Amino acid sequence: MSSRSGTVFLLMAALAAAACDRQTPAPEQANVAVTPDEVSPDEVAPGTGTPAAKSGEVDRSHRGEAAPAVSFVDPAGKKVTLADFRGKPVLLNLWATWCAPCIKEMPSLDAAAADPRIQVLALSQDMQPEKVAPFFTERKLARLKPYTDPDMGLSLHYRVNLPTTIMFDAEGRELWRVAGALDWTGDKAKALLAE
Repeated sequence: MSSRSGTVFLLMAALAAAACDRQTPAPEQANVAVTPDEVSPDEVAPGTGTPAAKSGEVDRSHRGEAAPAVSFVDPAGKKVTLADFRGKPVLLNLWATWCAPCIKEMPSLDAAAADPRIQVLALSQDMQPEKVAPFFTERKLARLKPYTDPDMGLSLHYRVNLPTTIMFDAEGRELWRVAGALDWTGDKAKALLAE
């Protein structure tokens, strides 16, 4: 390889590496905050003024708060709210197809959905909901259903980063939440789900 083409190659590689910025959301999702996995522990969570939660940390400070009446879209295209799921505990996972930690935890979340004691709602915060169903099919997520929230109503209501998972009791009151990815088949998650 000549010196000139070697220099061009190095410049191209440097430009490609510089374009990989996990701190800057994609333009189509510009109003969504970065995930806790992308924030160091001494930083504040974007838009909150409070320290960012460590990934997988359980937060019980909102215990007893009622689920909001924010609507989202079920797999059939019908608008629903969390109140439509009362009668059985709900594990609500806020995620997006562009969120690497979200994608990582999806298989274990799909496995957790086999638990007959709870309803698992994987609620996409993608502004392009047409991406969600193919994502589920491609990854063979058999138990989860493609619920969508293209207005990002719940993540904006809670002012949380993605992924965030919130457990509600059968009456729609929050029990706990987890910021960041968690292995939903691991011992920690199993203990939480048994509460």
